[in-house]
Amino acid sequence: MAEQVEVPKKFRELVESAERKFSKVRDAPAYGRAPNHYFPKVFKAYTKLWDYQQKNRSKLLESGLQRWEIGEIASRIGQLYFMQYMRSSEARFLLESYIFYEAILNRGYFEGSSFQALKDRGLRFKELRFYARFLLVSLILNRWEMVKLLVDRFQLLVNDSKAKFPDTTFKEWKVVMQEMVRFMKVDAAFSNTRPLRYCAMFDSHPNSLPYVARFHAKKVLKLRDALLMSYHRNEVKFAELTIDTFRMLQCLEWEPSGSFYQKQLTDSHENGTATDQSVTSGLIDINLVADMTDPSLPPNPKKAVLYRPSATHLLAVLAAICDELPPDSVMLIYIAASGDSGQTSVPQKQISGSVRTSVKLNTVYERSKCIPENIVNGKGGSSHPVESCVWLGPTRSGGSNNLYPGDLIPFTRRPAFFIIDSDNSRSFKIIHGAERGEPAALLLSPLRPTFKSQSSTDIAQSGSQFTLFLTSPLRACWQMLGLTVSGDEVNVIEEAESIVSAAYAEWEVILCTSTSLDLVWGQVLSEALLRRIILRFILCRCLLTYFRREDEKDEYLPLCLPQLPDSVSPGSDVVQSAVMRLAEHLKVSDCFWFDS
Repeated sequence: MAEQVEVPKKFRELVESAERKFSKVRDAPAYGRAPNHYFPKVFKAYTKLWDYQQKNRSKLLESGLQRWEIGEIASRIGQLYFMQYMRSSEARFLLESYIFYEAILNRGYFEGSSFQALKDRGLRFKELRFYARFLLVSLILNRWEMVKLLVDRFQLLVNDSKAKFPDTTFKEWKVVMQEMVRFMKVDAAFSNTRPLRYCAMFDSHPNSLPYVARFHAKKVLKLRDALLMSYHRNEVKFAELTIDTFRMLQCLEWEPSGSFYQKQLTDSHENGTATDQSVTSGLIDINLVADMTDPSLPPNPKKAVLYRPSATHLLAVLAAICDELPPDSVMLIYIAASGDSGQTSVPQKQISGSVRTSVKLNTVYERSKCIPENIVNGKGGSSHPVESCVWLGPTRSGGSNNLYPGDLIPFTRRPAFFIIDSDNSRSFKIIHGAERGEPAALLLSPLRPTFKSQSSTDIAQSGSQFTLFLTSPLRACWQMLGLTVSGDEVNVIEEAESIVSAAYAEWEVILCTSTSLDLVWGQVLSEALLRRIILRFILCRCLLTYFRREDEKDEYLPLCLPQLPDSVSPGSDVVQSAVMRLAEHLKVSDCFWFDS
């Protein structure tokens, strides 16, 4: 009898202890290399709690333990693993999180509760939060079938909640559901295409590998850290992950091998006997993928993903990353935002297409010519013209939402790789030549997107075109040309991928053997994740250069600083011929105007 009282009491003590520790890491910043010594303590507390409830499951159930309480503990562990993934970018933590959430779903921990529990509004909110968190993890892992299943169940749960709790508003959960549906509508069309993550099977090119292996610049840098941030009014997002940061986050990770994703069922022991780890057992091994790291892959760079930060917060995070950047490393800074008070819909007359526009475009680049010389040279005071900043927030009333190009110059004391995706990207040219210690690499987006038709011109509806080119170039090409992807066109897509892959291999050889390659590019060329972005930039620039248009086209072209060698410029035969082959294969040669 004493033991029957002692077991539940000990269990409650472990729950309270774990919750107290969890509260101390819940709001810990997901950036920086300084170790958070409290995370191991929280993991240890939940490991102890989980092991205890497994070993004493029958006694706890007899004392009144509800299945949803087990689900809540498992959900906490899944949340903890996801937080650790966001801090470290280690894929194994993301997979651990997925496994716990999937087990909660399959075993119905929140279903079949007692009548009293079903009337508990707080319990319903726990279940809704579980679905929202599992959706985010499944989305980042590209488990689209699971995402579709979760959306359907989530929608049913929201509708049921409104019926059972009529006095409670579930508006915020309806918004969550609408965000996910909108997100899927944008990205699910390409869910069966190649992964955005770097995959050795697709992204390494045998013909150029010997040249890449032998290439060695005077200085070689590794990509260790990245800051990702995007803000556009009404942009597609889910939770605090926008469509653009979602694409860039995956582009900066390695795709694990197939064996990495295979779940391994392990034996645990309860009272000295082997225990089934199948779906029906109700048990989950907390160390399920502890040894499932892929030793053949380099570590993912750590990523700080910021959602609608103020300019001061963004700069503070940059300062922390810069201060802790390891030697011989480079940080990637990706900023996608509007330069015209957050307006995301590009007017119809400002979209490049096959028809001449009726109004001459007054571009940001042209307006920037009016910027005082002292500001262009980075020597100005605190007064900035409106054209020289991007907007990080929904209002233009205060300086906290304004990010100026000069704000980023102090961080060039360390090696930096900038990607600026904005209709005001040209103003960031002032960084080049004004660095404070290390020359920076800059990829600057076009000021206007390019489309054959004018049906997909809103960044808020589909994400940025330039970001899509850098993360999934053929998707961007399909979107630009107004092509559709269907199951009958698998061979067309595969052949297009082969054409582009062959071009990348050829361009890699040119870059690795070029005598005019600037050191800024040479020092990152050995870094596969950055090399892939550079190759995609070359493809993007050539496609946009030769796209058939009758109006002025400089504002529709991306820029890189310093310049890449002329041998990979749009005018070079080797680059132009690859784009011609791609256009002929897709039967869209009439959309381009190639040099004869």
